[in-house]
Amino acid sequence: MEQSDITLDRMRTFVRIAERGNLTAVAREFGHGQSTITRHLHELEQALGVSLFTRTTRRVALTDEGLRYYEHCLKILCLVEQANQEMQQTRQATAGTIRISCTAALGVLHISQLIFAFQDKHPGIRVEFNLTDERIDLVQEGVDIALRLGPLTDSAMKLRALGESHRVLVASPAWLAAHGRPQVPEDLVGLEGIRLSRVQGSDRLVLHGLDGSKRSTLPFRGRLTVDHGLAAREAFLAGRGFGPAHRWLVEDCLADGRLERVLPDYELTPSPLSMLISPERASLNRVRLCVDFLAERIAKIPGIVR
Repeated sequence: MEQSDITLDRMRTFVRIAERGNLTAVAREFGHGQSTITRHLHELEQALGVSLFTRTTRRVALTDEGLRYYEHCLKILCLVEQANQEMQQTRQATAGTIRISCTAALGVLHISQLIFAFQDKHPGIRVEFNLTDERIDLVQEGVDIALRLGPLTDSAMKLRALGESHRVLVASPAWLAAHGRPQVPEDLVGLEGIRLSRVQGSDRLVLHGLDGSKRSTLPFRGRLTVDHGLAAREAFLAGRGFGPAHRWLVEDCLADGRLERVLPDYELTPSPLSMLISPERASLNRVRLCVDFLAERIAKIPGIVR
């Protein structure tokens, strides 16, 4: 096998295998059969004269040599793409695929509309939009841009803070008529709450008085727990209980009276809203365009405060 067999295509295949750890996933991404991906990897290893991965029945993992080669390949591929961009900047700005991941309820109610507007402005850009509240491995999943609520653990992605998402306590008018209108935080104890699962600390409410009064921490319980913000919204509208909600989740319901604020003189701790960007893709024109577009428009969503 000659050194000339170390092609950019084989480098790209190797990099994606290293990032995703699964040959089948890379084959699907590239639209090839797994045998083609396996052959490219084998030919590259033969040309280099080293093993780049250790293999198990389910996954592949980089060897020490593979890790060093991966770092070099990233730099090479980045330079190649940047060179292509400089020569074809206009064309590349309006063509290609962007993979976006977003918290589910925010994605359905707001971000999807922003993506539609972005594609209307740049019709040559394709978007793969993934909605999930699970903490997925963004690099392994091949995500270019991710929007996440709440504190973030260490990430290989570049972080862009978008602001804070403010939350309020809400309930339906019928529920308030049946259970009375709480006047102080202690009035909430024992009332039926709608809880979100997979949210740290969802078994308690922490309220701060707008007038500077002391913080109140209360137990928060109920017979219904859901794992999706839109399901919580439907439960509030159906009069199943009260609970915390992001302003962007219920702003329209508050505006038309289908929901009302509970204890409007108190506020909940806001959640940070962040954009994560793949470092290897951040320099692409189409990704930069999308990042800037989303950041500008997200700032106008109800309840998002910079």
